[in-house]
Amino acid sequence: MPGQTHNDRRRPKLADGAHFLKSLVATPRLTGAVAPSGRALARAMAASVDPGIPGLVVELGPGTGPVTRALIERGFDRRRLVLVEYDPRFCRMLESRFERVRVIQGDAYDLPGALGEFGGADIAAVVSSLPLLNQPPHRREGLIGDAFAMMGPEGVFVQFTYGLHSPIPHEACAGRYAAHRGPAIWRNLPPARVWTYRRDGGSGASARTAR
Repeated sequence: MPGQTHNDRRRPKLADGAHFLKSLVATPRLTGAVAPSGRALARAMAASVDPGIPGLVVELGPGTGPVTRALIERGFDRRRLVLVEYDPRFCRMLESRFERVRVIQGDAYDLPGALGEFGGADIAAVVSSLPLLNQPPHRREGLIGDAFAMMGPEGVFVQFTYGLHSPIPHEACAGRYAAHRGPAIWRNLPPARVWTYRRDGGSGASARTAR
């Protein structure tokens, strides 16, 4: 914006970081990060979703909205985006930042309940910034199972992680989901990777890739 100073541009990022720290202190298992996803990571997650596949894009744990912004920049119509956020403060922030994007205050680990009003709607992708490694394996398996039950045959589940291995347990993927690990994103703090999961075509690749 004309007349905007360097300090002015820094203020939203500083405010977002402060919100994340407050959320981390209040609900460490649900937040799982000390700062919002960096721009490079957000773009990598958005790049994993094809705008040409029709249907809604459901974002889980959008926080302050860096991945939401990257999806919009990639060309997704805002009306296709449905954000499921547990923290009501983040919900209010998202509603003020992204007009025409639908924001739902709800529990992503109860996806059928959170998305009840969209029952029967076509869902092209589920993009998750949830700290899955903070949850026991059965909750992670339940989440991806619910996601694929709501998506069409071309559906994709996108998840980032700071760890080296698949955030969805290998046992849960084998024979069900083909998993692909993206390259390390060193520009993120801390460095992260993007994993994408699709229905397994029966090749057995999921068992090898997701280790």
